[in-house]
Amino acid sequence: MMTAPHTAAANVALVRGTLDAFNEGDLDTCVALMGPDFVMNLAGLPPMRGPDVWRQGAAVIRTGFPDLHARIDDLVAEGDRVAARLTFRGTHQGEFLGVPATGRTVEYVSHEFYRFADGLVAEEWICSDLASLQAQLTAS
Repeated sequence: MMTAPHTAAANVALVRGTLDAFNEGDLDTCVALMGPDFVMNLAGLPPMRGPDVWRQGAAVIRTGFPDLHARIDDLVAEGDRVAARLTFRGTHQGEFLGVPATGRTVEYVSHEFYRFADGLVAEEWICSDLASLQAQLTAS
């Protein structure tokens, strides 16, 4: 696979492309843009390694929210890093975090940081507002 030039602008384009693929439900393209030693860091959990771990997590959230869409609110890049503020919106149509489908439309914010190596995503840090999401799922 050909890699993009190693510039902040190329890294921003890679993040945009990955999020476009995610929004289309194209997890194969998302994984193809990750390096083989990819590391995913979710707030409060130990680091998880490998693109397949990311794919499994994305599949879980897609099961709960098949129409989940990420809107880019901010992207800031410097060197080999990109920071993103995203708003996710979707309909709760399957079990998620132990909560059966409610049919509710939910929206939550996620702050995500990416590091690139050799034109691919090497590492991702995700800090999503899961407390807000959980409250929307369990509200009376």
